[in-house]
Amino acid sequence: MKKVAAWSAEDVSDWLSKEGMPEYIDALRQTDGSALLRLTEADFQMPPLSLVSSDGGQQLLERLETLRIETHIEAHKNGHANGHAGGLPNGTSKLQRNGTLGMKEMVLIPIPTIEAKHSAFPAEWGKTGIAFIYAVVCFVTTTIVISVVHERVPPKEHTPPLPDKFFDLFDRVEWAFSICEINGMLLVGLWLIQWILLKYRSIIGRRFFFIVGTLYLYRCITMYITTLPVPGMHFKCSPKLLGNWEAQMRRIMKMIAGGGLSITGSHTMCGDYLYSGHTVMLTLTYLFIKEYSPKRFWWYQWFCWTLSAVGIFCILLAHDHYTVDVVVAYFITTRLFWWYHTMANQQV
Repeated sequence: MKKVAAWSAEDVSDWLSKEGMPEYIDALRQTDGSALLRLTEADFQMPPLSLVSSDGGQQLLERLETLRIETHIEAHKNGHANGHAGGLPNGTSKLQRNGTLGMKEMVLIPIPTIEAKHSAFPAEWGKTGIAFIYAVVCFVTTTIVISVVHERVPPKEHTPPLPDKFFDLFDRVEWAFSICEINGMLLVGLWLIQWILLKYRSIIGRRFFFIVGTLYLYRCITMYITTLPVPGMHFKCSPKLLGNWEAQMRRIMKMIAGGGLSITGSHTMCGDYLYSGHTVMLTLTYLFIKEYSPKRFWWYQWFCWTLSAVGIFCILLAHDHYTVDVVVAYFITTRLFWWYHTMANQQV
């Protein structure tokens, strides 16, 4: 086997590909074997390596530590460690009868061992629990605000739907919204399975809970401030309760129990239009799936993108949200996701 120190840049690229880390090939395309062995954590805190992976290069650093140990052991093989090859150690020329060195002339060569060290990314499940509670509180608050806003939605007979260019171009497809919700449940399920398999799931989990909670908190504000009329005459909104708080609480609990989905029959209220919660979930789950899955799973990422794109298109095709609801939801979701991860990846 060729010594690591003698590797060319091409050998380094081949090794990265073999180890399942092709994302580092471009950043290390001019790095030979000797330079590869000298990489430290500090190198992963500066571009271009800091831009490649969100884990601070821990996976590659662990593999490099193993490679250094293998290189050290290889250098002392074939007698280098016991004095049988390449002459006697320390210039010794005296041999015992059996041709071996005496005990006093033996040279001890220390072989490094991998010491257990604390992870640079502690789990801190307590913080993840707080983020989860925050997300749940925001979901419940959203449901309460929907119930409040429902009482303010003008009757469709008095205030018809606003003009929408998409609605002018495409007739309503009744079953399209069910496709949207099915796609959303598939994406949430796939993301849940992927999250369970992640190494740093506590950190990534609290990122997801914080972002989704904040997006729904924003949604509470926008739909409470501006109440839009129903997007179509096909809407069958629940009767207004006019201050009957007990009935409103039962309606809120029913919506929470059904996950706020129309296909479960739990969402019969109107007014939660600006902006679209379905678009938030379809977009956010895809972004997390893509961010935290290997690049070699491109087929999986494209499949999830298709589910997300088709789901968003079906929202509009069902005429269940104005186009502006979907556009605003997509913009806010992507900006918040990218801003958060940009700040999270900065070394302070």
